[in-house]
Amino acid sequence: MSDTRPAPAFGGESLLFLTDEQLRQGIEAMFFAYRGFTADPDRILTEMAYGRAHHRAIHFINRAPGTTVNNLLAILGVTKQSLNRVLRTLIDDGLVESRVGSVDKRERHLFLTEQGKALEAKLSEAQRVRMRAAYKKAGPEAVSGFRKVLEAMMDADMRHAYTKLRDTTS
Repeated sequence: MSDTRPAPAFGGESLLFLTDEQLRQGIEAMFFAYRGFTADPDRILTEMAYGRAHHRAIHFINRAPGTTVNNLLAILGVTKQSLNRVLRTLIDDGLVESRVGSVDKRERHLFLTEQGKALEAKLSEAQRVRMRAAYKKAGPEAVSGFRKVLEAMMDADMRHAYTKLRDTTS
């Protein structure tokens, strides 16, 4: 038998029974937070004529060196055509290396070059500084709660991909 009692109020708000207005405020907070979260990397990328798709590709190739193009397609949720455009630029500019699979010659495994690793470090450091400051200000309970909310918002297949990536690279 499940417990249907409301969660204890937090800041005067019951966590299980949020109003539409409270949810709207949360949605808006996410939009503005994302804008801040991407602002620093966007400035760096603009100087190179790159966009967020380049950043996302660089990030996930760094997190899983040797990942396949198909795996990256699944993680990013983009079309093959758009990913190929991004990868072609990153490869031509010497940031990413594509290697033929040793088992399956049709597979392409992706690795960051030293130049790509340096760019990834610069981009992620800008975001780590922002996240570290926000986490410090919010406190440890908020950090844990924030991660739980984000994980709960993920579709099951994305949560699986996230968990797999987190567990294999920790």
